[in-house]
Amino acid sequence: MEIRDNLEKVRATLPAGVTLVAVSKTHPVEALKEAYDAGQRIFGENKVQEMTLKSRELPDDIEWHFIGHVQRNKIHLMAPYVSVIQGVGSFEVLAEIDRQAARFGRCITCYLQLHIAQEDTKFGFTPDQCRTMLEEGRWRGLGNIRIGGVMGMATNTDDSAQVMREFQYLKQCFDEYRERFFSGSEDFRTVSAGMSGDYGLAIRAGSTMVRIGSSIFGARDYSNQH
Repeated sequence: MEIRDNLEKVRATLPAGVTLVAVSKTHPVEALKEAYDAGQRIFGENKVQEMTLKSRELPDDIEWHFIGHVQRNKIHLMAPYVSVIQGVGSFEVLAEIDRQAARFGRCITCYLQLHIAQEDTKFGFTPDQCRTMLEEGRWRGLGNIRIGGVMGMATNTDDSAQVMREFQYLKQCFDEYRERFFSGSEDFRTVSAGMSGDYGLAIRAGSTMVRIGSSIFGARDYSNQH
């Protein structure tokens, strides 16, 4: 019941129009089943093999979001079932997702990951690199992907003003790209930002999707990693 209660508490803090991704990485299938039984249908994982094993054990109406660093040689493993790949940081990755989605007759939604943090450990396009990739326009020829928005992670710091600035910058980039490259698109509509510790700030900055793990499932259980 604890997961159900936690989910209800988190949902109560989310405004209308903000989508919740339950970040279930490292947690056992039983924990995901509890969340599923409480009505959660969108789950986020950061290891392809772990997500693939869980997808086989859980109901087919789950929307799986891959939120980890995307390795091109692992895309084929998730292409048959993944709904959204959130961490796309290069055109090459986008093209490989398109290629693998085509093999399975699918269309996979991708979010462009922007490096907004003051940390080298975070992945993603710089906003300038992303702008250049969009200007080049090769992505328009990819028929088996949809670019659904942007994703970003703020610096891991207690300085909430800095975190807020980074989230606001992500939203600014989203607005600019939407106006310049996606003005006619219904697909490009998501700003995925905010985790358990900072999602309130992210929502205030304009996030429309939050990725929350520990506030729902408790501390990560590394013994369950595959």
